[in-house]
Amino acid sequence: MADTASTDAAGPHDDGAGRRDFLILAGGAFGAFAAGASAWPLLDSLNPAKDTLAASTTEVDLSPIEEGQAITVKWRGSPVFIRRRTEKEIADARAVNPDDLPDPQTDEQRFGTGAREQWLVVVGVCTHLGCIPLGQKGTDNKGEYGGWFCPCHGSHYDISGRIRKGPAPRNLPVPPYAITAESKLIIGVEQPKGGHGGDTA
Repeated sequence: MADTASTDAAGPHDDGAGRRDFLILAGGAFGAFAAGASAWPLLDSLNPAKDTLAASTTEVDLSPIEEGQAITVKWRGSPVFIRRRTEKEIADARAVNPDDLPDPQTDEQRFGTGAREQWLVVVGVCTHLGCIPLGQKGTDNKGEYGGWFCPCHGSHYDISGRIRKGPAPRNLPVPPYAITAESKLIIGVEQPKGGHGGDTA
């Protein structure tokens, strides 16, 4: 008799534990869903607004820049070097074997081909310790490779903005940019496939 009472008492107890576990799991799942739903507007508000994204681009009219001329513009607080390269400068940049470079990149990988290849666009900040290299003015020391020379620690960059000598570990970075049919350079956006500045132009 004692055994029967014990078994009967255990049955309802097991059912109660199962319901309680289910309610705890269901409550936890609902709580997680509610927390996610309430956090989404906050997370979405952290995305930059359209006017902020527009301010993160810089537009430059390329038409007045003559062959061999270089200008400097600001983009996101950093200088960007723009140069309309000569045929010789392009040929010299493309003749370099990338396997001989500290940070191997071909000129085509950096600036493309066709109408786009004449335009060099790089962030003008040395990749060693952040100094601004010389080379934008005609009277500047352009280093041993005809591009840019960092006066802080002696890094030499070539006409493709690639590091050739000195402590800098990487090439001058190429920012995302697009060239429109109206000879406008837009820094901060990617060139669309088949765009004016692409290989097919």
